[in-house]
Amino acid sequence: MEIIGATAVLLLGCVSFLLFTIARRQKSNGRLPPGPTPLPILGNILQLNSRKLFKSLSKLKEKYGPVYTIYMGNEPAVVLFGYDVVKEALIDYSEEFGARACTPLLYKISSGGHGVIFSNGERWKQLRRFSLMTLRNFGIGKRSIEERIQEEVQFLNEEFLKSKGQPLDPTLFLSKAVSNVICSVVFGDRFDYEDETFLRLLNFLNELFQWFSSVSGQMYNIFPKVIEYMPGPHKKYVKSVDKIKEIIAEMVKEHMETLDLSSPRDFIDCFLIKMKQEEDIPQSEFHKEAVVNTTFDMFGAGSETTSTTLRYGLLILLKHPDVEERIHKEIDQVIGRNRAPCTEDRSHMPYMDAVIHEIQRFIDLLPMALPHKVTRDVHFRDFIIPKDTIVFPVLGSALRDPKQFKYPNQFNPGHFLDDEGKFCRNDAFVPFSLGKRICLGEGLARMELFLFLTTIFQNFNLRSPVDIEEIDLTPQMSGFGNVPPYYQLCFIPR
Repeated sequence: MEIIGATAVLLLGCVSFLLFTIARRQKSNGRLPPGPTPLPILGNILQLNSRKLFKSLSKLKEKYGPVYTIYMGNEPAVVLFGYDVVKEALIDYSEEFGARACTPLLYKISSGGHGVIFSNGERWKQLRRFSLMTLRNFGIGKRSIEERIQEEVQFLNEEFLKSKGQPLDPTLFLSKAVSNVICSVVFGDRFDYEDETFLRLLNFLNELFQWFSSVSGQMYNIFPKVIEYMPGPHKKYVKSVDKIKEIIAEMVKEHMETLDLSSPRDFIDCFLIKMKQEEDIPQSEFHKEAVVNTTFDMFGAGSETTSTTLRYGLLILLKHPDVEERIHKEIDQVIGRNRAPCTEDRSHMPYMDAVIHEIQRFIDLLPMALPHKVTRDVHFRDFIIPKDTIVFPVLGSALRDPKQFKYPNQFNPGHFLDDEGKFCRNDAFVPFSLGKRICLGEGLARMELFLFLTTIFQNFNLRSPVDIEEIDLTPQMSGFGNVPPYYQLCFIPR
């Protein structure tokens, strides 16, 4: 009888919990946009294909419209789908949609919302203003950073020459080269390609980016309190964050020991000087935890995204040798073989410019973007979105909007060329996001993509060790980011 009584109490508790959850959601749904009916505890996880997330979201848009609600466990999230609605939210309602939502995964890696990417309010304003000013002072968007990129791509070319035309996986080569550009700004110098500390940093960073896009990473975001206490891959990846920050903290310590207040060498030095200037301000946002987290943001964002774009871009051009041939012709006509490409060449190379834009559009590197949240109750279109609700502006839905691009699911540089072959912009090209949270490093990334790709194609022909019909451009993972599949290619000197 006692067992029956305990079972009845447990069953009654479960039913009460389910009824409470349903009632709570129904109340919320009266304010939030419509969406698929969530399951208690699980939310809409079973209705979203984690390996084909964009397709799942696209199907929901067809049923519920461009603004709808999904549940991540018990947490509602509003999805914005299509260029018009993404632009309206991030530009026309920039204040209301301008905050960063710190999901459990982001909260974990940002030490509770520190750093310039994952912070909000006054902390974010001060760190972003400081970071932008410091990057500009160290040459971002200027000739000095261009020279650093040109130097680094020459080191990369030398590595490709050593392969003597044999197949290789370009992942680590590109990661080293791209990362060294931001390292020279943040840490004050580039690393040797075989430097042990550098290789550890890159390995941790690559693992972290892949985890973000994995099923495991998505499950952690939905059920952090459960998964945190379970064995699994998340333990390894959380340690990767800690290891990167430990290395950065050690570099910060070395900088403090050799700091010259009158002559900053790099981003870390500038941050330490700012800390010294504000040491008597109790609520200063410039302190030891902030310098480690902000440096982590700068290093991570400036390394992985651009190198992954280059890696995916080379795979696409392996699949489209006709595009590569046109690139070679334009390079030979505009630059020739006897001098290094420079950013001024871009305005005279409309086809190359169009190819780079189309690579970024087609790969849709961060389809969901980093999550936002609304800063107050906001009346948006026909709905009222409550304060602090998570919002996903699906950048991929703008980059593949059929109203903006004629062949949204095909790689076609013609999307950025007019009838006369001149480069033409498209407002729906938003890989760096829009509004207040637009990517800090957009200018650097654009410069890197042009100089790296143009210099590589000035010096090499690409060859695939497999038939091009066998090349599959489908992402290996598609969650937070679209991760390109593993492949090899040959760099044949021209």
